[in-house]
Amino acid sequence: MDKFIIKGGRRLEGEVTISGAKNAAVAILPAVILSDEPCVIENVPYISDVRICIKILREMGAEVTSLGKDTYRIDPTTINKFCVPYEYARKMRASYYFLGALLGKYNKARVSMPGGCPLGDRPIDQHLKAFTAIGAKYTLSQGMIDLTADKLSGNQIFFDVVTVGATMNAMLAAVKAEGLTVIENAAKEPHIVDLANFLNSMGANIMGAGTDVIKIRGVEHLHGATYAVIPDQIEAGTFMVAVAATKGDVLIKNVIPKHLESITKKLEKIGVNIEQFDDSIRVWVDGPLVKTDVKTAPHPGFPTDMQSQIATLLCLAEGTSIITENIWEQRFRYVDELRRMGADITVNGKVALIEGTGKLMGAPVKACDLRAGAALIIAGLAASGVTEIEDIFHIERGYDCMEGKLRALGADIEKVSVPDKAEEKPENDKAAV
Repeated sequence: MDKFIIKGGRRLEGEVTISGAKNAAVAILPAVILSDEPCVIENVPYISDVRICIKILREMGAEVTSLGKDTYRIDPTTINKFCVPYEYARKMRASYYFLGALLGKYNKARVSMPGGCPLGDRPIDQHLKAFTAIGAKYTLSQGMIDLTADKLSGNQIFFDVVTVGATMNAMLAAVKAEGLTVIENAAKEPHIVDLANFLNSMGANIMGAGTDVIKIRGVEHLHGATYAVIPDQIEAGTFMVAVAATKGDVLIKNVIPKHLESITKKLEKIGVNIEQFDDSIRVWVDGPLVKTDVKTAPHPGFPTDMQSQIATLLCLAEGTSIITENIWEQRFRYVDELRRMGADITVNGKVALIEGTGKLMGAPVKACDLRAGAALIIAGLAASGVTEIEDIFHIERGYDCMEGKLRALGADIEKVSVPDKAEEKPENDKAAV
């Protein structure tokens, strides 16, 4: 079992480079299946979710070659299997993008129900609604989703709720469907635009990505392309909050400042200084942190994936703050861990009341999901004393070498391996009795 050990109280200073966006990469990699030629994908983050995607592609028969730490050449023309098995799908929610890609290319797909972070129900009803609208039939049996279609034809798709995953899956499935597909009430996140840009670079005809209406005119063939994944908006936001929590001064490079607007505006209200450049931002704190209220919302609102991180910062601010979570019902599971570190947080349904104490104390804690783990790292950096974070596999699903980047900024953080308690052997025969 791996864990992070953090000795808090060090100010973060220097420069850090943000990796490619997790939420874009895990859709773009399956999207390569739609191509009739090899593709080269650059700026791919080195995270466990990506490694699982690569394993799935290879399991299906695709030839995947690493051209460097963040670049892969993928040849989908050798694919001969159309199933994503349970042992892979249970580890990542984004495995469902293989449904749309396989259906769009081969008119069939078989994928296990997705896993990922335990943030509450993650229904795929809107995904299935999109697939059936363009001509697919589905069956659900023993945790597997089977899709088949004689022919895919363009149609109107209206989502009952704004959903990122279903929007992207609908794009994947419809890109080669005959005729025009119109997706209404579409999500507008930056990674949706990135997926559309990648598909268009292969010869797709997608218009309106980034708005609530996306139009896709099906094409018969998609060709190979070389494409770079956008920078990770949430990794950048996490570092912004970490700098603020330690009252540091850091230049954050390889970002798209426009993607960070909702995060930037909220941090400025808290008292954080932010200077924007073309592809970087400087973040520093030279005064007190003050309370503010936060409500999560679909893009361009404040992202739910930044909620736990900013909650940690507000524990260090002066006054009472209120956070309202409007996306996931179990996003506050990290609160009990922050309380172990001295946080004063009261949760009532989808609302958290935070009494800023101005300080946190090191403690042994567990990451219960990806973004909760990021919040605990931030708390450990700002806390007095030593913080030990277990279950860091959640963090490694979405952050590329988090501890290395933090150490380069002056943090005292190390990753250590300890024996799993279940595997510990007794020292002598008497202990075994």
